[in-house]
Amino acid sequence: MFTACASVRVPAPPPATQLFSDAAFKPASEPVGAADLFTLSPAMRAYLNSPAFMSQVRLKGAQHGLVAALYQKGELKLEYESTRTRTAAETYDARVGNCLSLVVMTAAFARELGVPVTYQNVMVDHTWSRAGNLYFGSSHVNLVLTEAAPEFQRIYSNVRATLTIDFLRPKDSDDFITHPLEERDIVAMYLNNRAAEALAQERIDDAYWWAREAVSQNPGFVTGYNTLAVVYQRRGETALAERVFRAALDREPENTVVMHNLVPVLAALGKTDESNQIKARLAVIEPHPPFYYFNRGMTAMEKGDFEGARKLFAKEVKRAPYYHEFHFWLGIAHWRLGDGRSAHAELKLALDTSTTNASSQRYSAKLSQLKGGPSALTGKRLH
Repeated sequence: MFTACASVRVPAPPPATQLFSDAAFKPASEPVGAADLFTLSPAMRAYLNSPAFMSQVRLKGAQHGLVAALYQKGELKLEYESTRTRTAAETYDARVGNCLSLVVMTAAFARELGVPVTYQNVMVDHTWSRAGNLYFGSSHVNLVLTEAAPEFQRIYSNVRATLTIDFLRPKDSDDFITHPLEERDIVAMYLNNRAAEALAQERIDDAYWWAREAVSQNPGFVTGYNTLAVVYQRRGETALAERVFRAALDREPENTVVMHNLVPVLAALGKTDESNQIKARLAVIEPHPPFYYFNRGMTAMEKGDFEGARKLFAKEVKRAPYYHEFHFWLGIAHWRLGDGRSAHAELKLALDTSTTNASSQRYSAKLSQLKGGPSALTGKRLH
C-alpha cells in the first residue's frame, strides 16, 4: 500500500561525499570531467558553415536539415562503436560513437543552431551485461528536436513540431513510455560510461575517479553508485563496496542491478543471512533474473533441442533487444532449424547491436558463412 503523506520521517541517504575514499587510489592518468562534453570543435563549426550543410538547412529547416546532413546523406559516414564513450568533438573527429556519444554530438550541433533539445530515457527492460559475478545494466536514451518556431507563431500557439532521433530504434518503439532526462543526467551517464570502460580495461584507479565524478555531478544517479561500488569491490575494499551499494538502495530500494551485486559482497563479509534475504527478495520481484532464459537456451542447444533453445532465446531478445549475443544465438538456433531467412535477420541484428569492432567482425564472418550450409555455421559463446 502506498500513501501520499506519512507521519514517520524517512532518514535521508548519506551525502555522496561520505562514500569516497580518495586515499585508496592513485591519481587519474587522464583528465576526468565533462566540461567539454558538448563543446564544438573548429572542424564542427566549419562543417556547420559548409555549403553542403547550409543547403540541407535551407531546404528542410534546421530540425530536419540537421538530421539529413548528419545521418541521411552519409557525408560523415558515422559508424556505431561502443568501445569508448566520446565527447561531441571526439565523436565528430573519429566518425564513430556509441548511442550516447551520437546523442551528445547531435545535441551539440542542435544547440548551436538554436534548436531546442530534450533527452529521453526509453522505458524498455534493462539491457544486461556481465563480467564474472558482476552485473551491469544500461538504459536506452534518445533525443527530441523541437522546431524553433518564429516569434509570431509562439504568440498564438505553444504547439511545435518535434522530431525524435533514436540511434538504436527497437521494434514497436512508438509504444514505449519515455521519461524526460535533464542534461545533468546525460553528463552523469557519460562519466559513468567512462568509469565502466576503464574498469573493462582493468584501469581501476581511473575508473574510481570517473565514477566518483559521476556521483558528485549527480547524486541522484544510482547507476553511478553501482559502478563506484564495483570499483571498490575490484580493489578489494569490500566493506566500502557494501556501503555504496546500500547507499544506492537507499535511493532505489528495488534496483535489481544493485541487489544482484550486493549479494556476493555480503556473503564475502560473512553476512550470509542478509545475503540470503536479498536473494529471496530478488526471487519475488525478479523471478527470471538476467540471462535466465539465455542460460536455459544454451543448455537446450547443448542437448540438441534447437526448438526449445529458439523459444528461450526469443524470450531473452524480447526483454533485452539491444544485447548482441542474444540475437546471435537466436540466429544460430534458427539456422539449426533450417530457417535461413530468420537466421540471417537475427545475425544482422547481432551485427547492428554489437558493441566493438571485434564482435562486428565476428558477426560479419558468421553472416558470410550462411552460404556454407548448417555445418558451416557454428557458435562459440561470447563474453
